[in-house]
Amino acid sequence: MSAPAKRYTARPLKQAVISASALSLLYPQQGLEGYTREAFIDDLIREAVADIRGCLAQGAHHVQIDFTEGRLSVKLDPSKQLLRQFIALNNRVLAHFTADERQRIGVHTCPGGDHDSTHSADVDYAELLPELFQLQAGHFYMQLASENKPEQVLAVVRDHLRGHQRVYVGVIDVLDPAVESPESVRDRILQAAEFIPVHQLGSTDDCGFSPFEDDSSTGRDTAFAKIEARVIGTKLAEAALKLG
Repeated sequence: MSAPAKRYTARPLKQAVISASALSLLYPQQGLEGYTREAFIDDLIREAVADIRGCLAQGAHHVQIDFTEGRLSVKLDPSKQLLRQFIALNNRVLAHFTADERQRIGVHTCPGGDHDSTHSADVDYAELLPELFQLQAGHFYMQLASENKPEQVLAVVRDHLRGHQRVYVGVIDVLDPAVESPESVRDRILQAAEFIPVHQLGSTDDCGFSPFEDDSSTGRDTAFAKIEARVIGTKLAEAALKLG
C-alpha cells in the first residue's frame, strides 16, 4: 500500500499486486541447483500472501491481483492446462485468507495494455471466464470497453458469475486517446446491468493508464479526464437504476 497516496484522499483505496502465477514464470525451465521448483513455489506463495496481508494491514480497502497473463495463457496453450495451473496456484495463495478477507481481494484481467498494444485481445473471453471465476476471490475487474462484442462477454459473465462475486466492468478504454462522455459510460453500465445483478456490478477502467511507468502516450490530463467521466457516468447510471 502506498502511504503517500493516503495523504491525498479519505476515500477507500485499492492496491494492485502482481500475481503469483506471473512470478512463477521466473523460475528457469532448466531448474536451479539446490533449489527445486517446488521449494520456489512454496516460497513464492508465502511471499504473495505476505504482500496481500501487508496491503490490507496498511489500510487498503481492496487488493487487486493483476492476472493479465490469464488470457495470454489461453493463446499460448489452447488446451487451457497452463491457465488451470495458474488458477490453482493463485487459489493456493487465496486459501490462506478467510472468506471475509477474500471479499476484499480482487483479480484484474485484460489482454495487456503496455505501450498502447495488447498481447491477447484475439482470445475470446469465453475461453477464459469459466475458469477465471473459479478463483476464490470476491471481486473481478474486467477490461470490457475495448471489446468489439461486449454483450457476448456479458452473457458469459452472467452464466458463470457466482453469488458472492462482484464484477467491475471496464467502461473506459485506456488505449483510446478520445475521452469518453459520461453518457457513454452510463450506457455501458446500463448494458451490463441487463446481464449482471446490480448488487454484483461495478465500474472500472479497462487497465492502468501507465501500468509499468513505461508508457507516456496517455497524458495526465487525458487520464484524469477519463477518470472523471467514469465517476460522473457511474453516478448517472446509479440514478437511472434508481440506486441513489
